[in-house]
Amino acid sequence: MNRRLLLPATVFSVLFFACNNKKNSSNTTNEATMQPQLKEETVTYTADSVTMKGYVVYDENNKDKRPAVLVVHEWWGQTDYPRTRAKQLAELGYVAMAVDMYGDGKTVEDPQSAQNLAMPFYQNPQMAKTRFDAAVNKLKELNVVDTNNIAAIGYCFGGGVLLNVARMGEPLKGVVSFHGSLLGTAASKDLLKAKILVCHGNADPFVPKQDVDRFKKQMDSIGADYTFKGYDGATHAFTNPAATEKGKKYNLPIAYNAAADSASWNDMKDFFNRIFK
Repeated sequence: MNRRLLLPATVFSVLFFACNNKKNSSNTTNEATMQPQLKEETVTYTADSVTMKGYVVYDENNKDKRPAVLVVHEWWGQTDYPRTRAKQLAELGYVAMAVDMYGDGKTVEDPQSAQNLAMPFYQNPQMAKTRFDAAVNKLKELNVVDTNNIAAIGYCFGGGVLLNVARMGEPLKGVVSFHGSLLGTAASKDLLKAKILVCHGNADPFVPKQDVDRFKKQMDSIGADYTFKGYDGATHAFTNPAATEKGKKYNLPIAYNAAADSASWNDMKDFFNRIFK
């Protein structure tokens, strides 16, 4: 064998593999850099002489201002569930804040305790709006938030709260109610500013068809920009994986529905793509 031919070939092979390894290493570094690096923090704010504990999460690798989404909890309080949803929103590129409506991060386990905490907000929507406004103002203090592009999502109790504050004139780009109550504050074309998406379980015994029909009639009467999505076979709390066990434990007609959960989350993403422009 000609050694003068062997040496260049060997050198070529070494250089080829070295360059490819360097390229792959560079790609790995770039991919790692592009992965969201979630920053999580607890923030405190006050309203009605009550101190509330919000949970904020966002991708700290992204230095740009971006839309923000608040998450209003079920009547159990700010449990792990709304914080998990906030993380998912941060992974989508939003600044997210799980709101504390009850104060001091209070959570409850049983339905009676939850009803005792939630009822004052149903009876006094202005109190709910005052506390929600305090959360919005706290969120706006973050330098990564595009204060002109803020929306909110709410679950069960939280969905009802958001529909009420939207009808009271909350200046949000949009609100999304997941299996929330539909009726409450009066609808007014002079007050409503937010676009609305309702994600409703068609088998929800807590929100019967007559409530759905009345809600749609009210929204249509003021020319509201709203979308109503109904999911067949889905009952109350259909987005929460813990709902089935909770329903069995307390004999409540609630259950998780994976198909409706996935469909409603995708509907929410489409909604945000539409309103955040």
